[in-house]
Parts: sequence; structure tokens; C-alpha cells
Amino acid sequence: MEPKLSIKEYYEGLNNNRLLGLKCKACSTITTPPRLACRQCGSLENEITQLSGKGSILTFTSIHVGVENRRGKTPYLVVMIKLDEGPWIMGNLEGVDPSTATLDLIDKRVVMNNPHCDKIPAEGIAPVFIPKSTPT
Repeated sequence: MEPKLSIKEYYEGLNNNRLLGLKCKACSTITTPPRLACRQCGSLENEITQLSGKGSILTFTSIHVGVENRRGKTPYLVVMIKLDEGPWIMGNLEGVDPSTATLDLIDKRVVMNNPHCDKIPAEGIAPVFIPKSTPT
């Protein structure tokens, strides 16, 4: 069985600053990144939905030894975001100096702001979030 939303389509969405997920037709749970089955009830009946890309920081870490494609671009921040639509998603945080990041980042509002890439790397791309300057 093919997933409704392929990983390739998900990455293409990120590349165009669109965060896509799957909404379960049985329980309305939203899952992103996409999976074959609903993470809540296991149903295979779902539909593609576009998410706002807005949320709050749950936790973060500063990376000083990066993965191969990020070598020489350290330090950087990796965050866990609780999206307004419910799911949690990991991504990168830009617009904050990793060397001065403190626990004050927890609960800060963010919005996804993915820069366009000419070529999506084989390992995909991560959502990029920036601090939201105005209240929602």
C-alpha cells in the first residue's frame, strides 16, 4: 500500500515553505512527517493537510559537532516544536545565536520559514523555524 503523502512530496513541500501532514479520517489526529498509519489509532484512512507551520518550542539543543552536510556550519540549534495543530516536530531554529540560547526559549512562539533549495539532498531537509515577532 502506498502512503497518501510520500516522503518526496513532504520534502518538496518543505522546499516550498509548506508543511504537509496527514489527518486521520477516523480520529482526526494529524501526523507529520507522514507515516502510512495514524500514530494515534493505526487507521490507514487519512488525507493530506497543510499545516500552519506555527507553534511553540518544547525543548532545544545546541549542536557543536554537526552531521556531515552541516560540517563547518556549527553551532546550530535543533528544536522540538509543538505545532498549533497538535503534532510535535523536530527542526532547526534560526534567528537565535546558539552561543547565547537559554531556557528562555522554552514556550517561545515560532513559525516555519524554510529557505528554498535548488536540490533536495538525499537525506531530505528539516523544517526551519524562526522566532515569531508578533503574538498569534
